[in-house]
Amino acid sequence: MTMTLPPPIPSLVPDTAPFSDEQRAWLNGFFAGLVSLDGSGITALSSDQAAALLGGAPAGNDDDDGGAPWHDQTLPIADRMQMAEQKPLRWKLMAAMAQQDCGQCGYDCRNYSGAIFAGKETRLNLCVPGGKDTTRMVKALAEQIGATPAAASAPSRDAAPVAVLPPAGTSRDNPATARVLSRKRLNKPGSEKETWHVEFDLADSGMDYVVGDSFGLFPSNDPTLVDLVIKALAAPPDFPIGDRTLRQTLTDGVSLSPAPDMLFQLISYITGGDKRKKARALANGEDPDGDAATLDVLAALEKFPGIRPDPEALIEALDPLQPRLYSISSSPKTVPGQVTLTVDTVRYKIGNRRRLGVCSTGLAERVAPGDAVKVYVQKAHNFALPADPNVPIIMIGPGTGVAPFRAFLHERMAIEAPGRNWLFYGHQRSATDFFYEDELKAMKASGVLTRLTLAWSRDSAEKIYVQDRMREVGRDLWSWLTDGAILYVCGDAKRMAKDVELALVDIVAQHGARSQAEAIAFVTDLKKHGRYQQDVY
Repeated sequence: MTMTLPPPIPSLVPDTAPFSDEQRAWLNGFFAGLVSLDGSGITALSSDQAAALLGGAPAGNDDDDGGAPWHDQTLPIADRMQMAEQKPLRWKLMAAMAQQDCGQCGYDCRNYSGAIFAGKETRLNLCVPGGKDTTRMVKALAEQIGATPAAASAPSRDAAPVAVLPPAGTSRDNPATARVLSRKRLNKPGSEKETWHVEFDLADSGMDYVVGDSFGLFPSNDPTLVDLVIKALAAPPDFPIGDRTLRQTLTDGVSLSPAPDMLFQLISYITGGDKRKKARALANGEDPDGDAATLDVLAALEKFPGIRPDPEALIEALDPLQPRLYSISSSPKTVPGQVTLTVDTVRYKIGNRRRLGVCSTGLAERVAPGDAVKVYVQKAHNFALPADPNVPIIMIGPGTGVAPFRAFLHERMAIEAPGRNWLFYGHQRSATDFFYEDELKAMKASGVLTRLTLAWSRDSAEKIYVQDRMREVGRDLWSWLTDGAILYVCGDAKRMAKDVELALVDIVAQHGARSQAEAIAFVTDLKKHGRYQQDVY
């Protein structure tokens, strides 16, 4: 195949700009990618323009995000806030978000921050992936626009008044009811992991979805943990909290992990001396004993023995229990009226106590077939199959990241899409952790799955990951991209997704005969035009 390469990217950053040669090369590639892949119609930037693009005063008005250079889930919040330092408050709020566009808040990062800035959303702690760092920053920024941070601490999920509720099951603000049909463990004996394939019946819910969407579930806390918190409070389980009991509220009304700043602030009010200083330090985001990251509500109460907050005051200090989102692993075209999830069970030990993922262990241990659960469909943000079924797709999804790609493959099979399909899948061991092995091999044999590339990190002395396999078949991957393929990534945002992107840049540079800056620009352009889509968490 003969391929015509685009002309070299022009220099966009002038020689007078205060950057090293390496910085200038990277920036040329980055800025070119923001505009177009081949550099057509681009003129060189002035020094002032380059400085503005690098975080100076925005060239446009407050509605212009300047390309949101901080919109990278791998950047620490301190770096993101530094990049937005000279931006208007509206964009500082966006920079404080986790940058995953996961939809768990009911928005994407841009629109959640915009809703807060406009006063349309008063709940300031909905960014679950951002954790306490994001909540602290959002509350501090919200104070500058006259918002009331205390509104975020109310334990009701209905803290924000909604004039007209959306249809049931289409939003976290108005969930529907679905029933659990079945639960099957995907790992074989000997695996170090515990992953479940869970099926739900949507027949009576009125809900529908498309592949690429996510499924939201409202979890409940582990009853054992609830009992331990009640014991630490030395309060009766039926202590009235509004029209509910303490046990009911602790079970499904408030989050028990992590311990929020407001809890430490409450503790500081009812203690004294060194304990008060320590509680205040924790409330301010400090870490006096080096254990702040491990403190859930029970651990926080145990850290200050003898302190017994009033149960009602405790509940007021805790955050609402948020729904959890999971990538849907089924297609409505193959099993109408049902939806399936692929869920890793989270269990780990800190000290002598086992910690549990609130929703994952609920699905694994406490929810049984026939049980009704509150659910909703979260529409995908820029993560979907191409409208043209002829377009080839490349899917990279190790572990539970395979979930949406199972859905993609079922959909493409159902509509008999002629486009080629290539899946990169990996996990620890092929003998125990090959999820949907029979299905995928059958798809490979039938031709639905054109290529299946596997990576196992524990099957040999050398750990092999999907990004390693990408580099091994880089020439073929580059050929698919030049044929118009869309590349999808699903999985861990902090490590895997970044490693995959770095591998892709290297592949473009090597097999596309580009400099590193041009390769970065190429990948940036793929994202800009919807040919590099991510579902990360």
